[in-house]
Amino acid sequence: MSNSSAVQPASTSIRVSVVVPVFRPGPAFDELIASLDSQTLDHSRFEVLLCDDGSGEETAARLVEVARDRDYIRVAYLPHSGWPGTPRNHGIDEARGTYIQFVDQDDWLYDGALEALCDYADRNGSDVVVGKEVGIGRPLPKRIFRRDVPRAVLGEDPLLEMLTPHKMFRTSFLRENRIRFPDGKVRLEDHLFVMRAYFEASTISILASQPCYAWVKHAGSASSSRIDPESYFPHLEAVLDLVERYTEPGRLRDRLLRHWFRGKILKRLTGKKFVGYPDEYRERLLGVVGPLARRRFGPGVDGGLSFPNRIRAALLRADRRTDLVTFARFELETTCRATVTSARWSRGGGLYLTVAVSITRDGKDALVIEPGTGILTSLPVAMDGLPTGLLEAGRELTNDRVELVLRDKAAGVERRVASVHPRNLGAIPVAIDPLKVFGPDDESRGATLFVTVRRAGWTFDVPLTADAATLAAAGRSPLLAGRTCTPVAGRGGAVELRRQWPGGRLKDVAGRAVRRMRSGSRKK
Repeated sequence: MSNSSAVQPASTSIRVSVVVPVFRPGPAFDELIASLDSQTLDHSRFEVLLCDDGSGEETAARLVEVARDRDYIRVAYLPHSGWPGTPRNHGIDEARGTYIQFVDQDDWLYDGALEALCDYADRNGSDVVVGKEVGIGRPLPKRIFRRDVPRAVLGEDPLLEMLTPHKMFRTSFLRENRIRFPDGKVRLEDHLFVMRAYFEASTISILASQPCYAWVKHAGSASSSRIDPESYFPHLEAVLDLVERYTEPGRLRDRLLRHWFRGKILKRLTGKKFVGYPDEYRERLLGVVGPLARRRFGPGVDGGLSFPNRIRAALLRADRRTDLVTFARFELETTCRATVTSARWSRGGGLYLTVAVSITRDGKDALVIEPGTGILTSLPVAMDGLPTGLLEAGRELTNDRVELVLRDKAAGVERRVASVHPRNLGAIPVAIDPLKVFGPDDESRGATLFVTVRRAGWTFDVPLTADAATLAAAGRSPLLAGRTCTPVAGRGGAVELRRQWPGGRLKDVAGRAVRRMRSGSRKK
C-alpha cells in the first residue's frame, strides 16, 4: 500500500477510524487484530489505520498479510520517528470516520466497544468519550469508571485519573482546534494531547457501564519508577504551562496542578521507592524537583493534599533532604495487620466479625494521635521552621475507614463486602451479608478477604487473617446451601470466604469439594 499525506474529509458511512501506531509489534498484535475482527459494529462502518513508524521490511510484510483479507484495514508506512506521536498525527490527518479511537498495538478492544462508543457519542454530542478501560496485569484508577457521566466537568469529575490517549475523539473537533500530539520524543505527550482536548471540548463523556479498552501490561513494559530528572521534568513543566494557559489563578487551577504535584513528584518521594534510590540519583532528583516545587506549586495546591503529602511537600520546599529520607523510611518501616478476634452468625444469616487493626513500627504504635487535637505526635521528623499546623491530621481522621474487599486475582474479581468508620482500631465490628457476597446466580467459588485501612491520610492494604479456631467458633450459617458463604483460614491464616454450593458442598477457591455440610451428618 502506498502512503498518502492528503487530508481526506470525514465520510458519513464510516463512523470511526481506529488509529494504531505500530513499531515492530510482538505476538500481542494478533490479539488486537482478532479483537477488531470481532467488533459488533459492521466492518463497513469502521476503518483501522495501522501507522507503521519505520519498523522495517519484516513488519511491513506482516502488515501486508494482516491487511490482505481485511478491507477495513489501511496501512501507512512512515519514516521512523521513534515515538508514537507522529504516527498518531498521521492517523488524524488520514481518518475518514466521524470519530477517531486511538489504540496501542499491545492492547485490544472488547467486542462491543466501537459500537457502544459511537452510539454514546452520538447521543450526547460528545467531542471526547472516555470509554471504560480495564487493566490486564496492571491496576487502574476506579473512581472515574464508577458511573456513566454524559457531560463530565473538568475539575469536578475524575477525568484526570485517566490521561491515556485510549479514547474516542470527534475527528472534526481535533482538526478544527488543531489538537495534535507533539512530534518526536516528548515525555508526557499523552497528557499534553488529552488535556488540550479536555480544555477545548464542549462535551466530554465517560462511558463506565461497559468495558471498552483492555490496557495490557506485558513483560518488559516500560516503568516510570526511574526517570532521568534533568530531561523528564522540563516536559512536566510543559504540561503545567498548558494548564496555566487555560485557567485563571484559583481553585480550579490549584486542583489541576495538584494532580501532577502529587502523581509526578511527591509519589516519587515515598516509602520504599525513595529509600531505595541510590544516593547519587536521589540527590539529582531532589536537586530538580525542589526548585520546581517552590516555583510552580503554591499553598493553594497543598491545601488539597493528604496529611503525609503536606508534610512531604513542606520538607521538599525547605530542602530538608535528610528529613525526607527519614520520613520515607518511617513509612517503609510502618506495618499494618488486621486480625479477626471473634466471629458469629446472626439468626438472619448475617456474618459478624470483630477485627483488630494494628499500625506499628518497631513494635510500637506508629500513628499516635493526641486526643482532642488530631495532632500526630509520633513522627521522627522535627517540624521546626515549617508551616504551623503541619501535624494536624483532623481532616483525614474524619475520613478514617476500614473496608473488607473480596479479591480473586486470578479471576480479576474485586468486590467490596463491608465498610465502616472505626471508633476503635482494636475492636472494629464488621457485618457481612452473604447474599450480597455470593448471589443465587453467582458461580464464584470463593476468594481471599483483604482489608483496606485508611488512617490519618495513609492507606494500607493487607490480607485479613484469623486462626481456624476463631472462625470455627462461629458455627454454621442458618441460610440454605447455595445461598451463603463460609469463612475459612487458608494459607498463612488468610481468611477466605468460600461459597457453599447447592447440595451442601463447600468448595475451596480451586473448586474442590472439601467436606459435606448436611444436617445430622458427620465426617468420618
